[in-house]
Amino acid sequence: MKGEIDNTNLIQLTLSGNKEAYSELYDKTIQEVYKTVHFLIEDKTDVDDVVQEIYIQLYESLRKYDSEKPFRPWLIGLAIKQIHSYRRKRWMRLRIIKKAEEQRKPVQIDFSNDLISKISNQKLIELIHKLPYKLKQVIILRYLHDYSQEEVAQILHIPIGTVKSRIHAALKKLRQKEQIEEIFLGEVGNVK
Repeated sequence: MKGEIDNTNLIQLTLSGNKEAYSELYDKTIQEVYKTVHFLIEDKTDVDDVVQEIYIQLYESLRKYDSEKPFRPWLIGLAIKQIHSYRRKRWMRLRIIKKAEEQRKPVQIDFSNDLISKISNQKLIELIHKLPYKLKQVIILRYLHDYSQEEVAQILHIPIGTVKSRIHAALKKLRQKEQIEEIFLGEVGNVK
């Protein structure tokens, strides 16, 4: 709660023109925003650009923030919207490029050098990255950022039942692929 009060004060100071307050708000939130973008953007060279767009959008949207609601889920919701926008633009760009390159030899991209510190099991990371985007989204928000299922629903603007079914489907796919035991302690249990 104290963090939310601090965030509300920083937002009010930012809205009154205090650049240091916005800088402090950025410093308090950048790590979580960056991790979210890093996990949900396939092309790691675009992560910094997407993060920059998120903070531009944050600055422009601060007046719309409802201080009665928690700031973190609101900010991550903003980040998710920017990620969706990026993915739509990238998809359109890739369609154009694909049509242009159909006559040429396809380019192979190797993402094997990406390092992720929060989740130490490289095999699990690979499996998570292979999940469909909607399933990967809920897994990242729920287990990397430790949001409750209700907060994930709020961030993604979807019903709690949808969050639960996506988590269930994602964990089921992960279990099927590698028969991993207790991927996420307390929620999966023993996998046979």
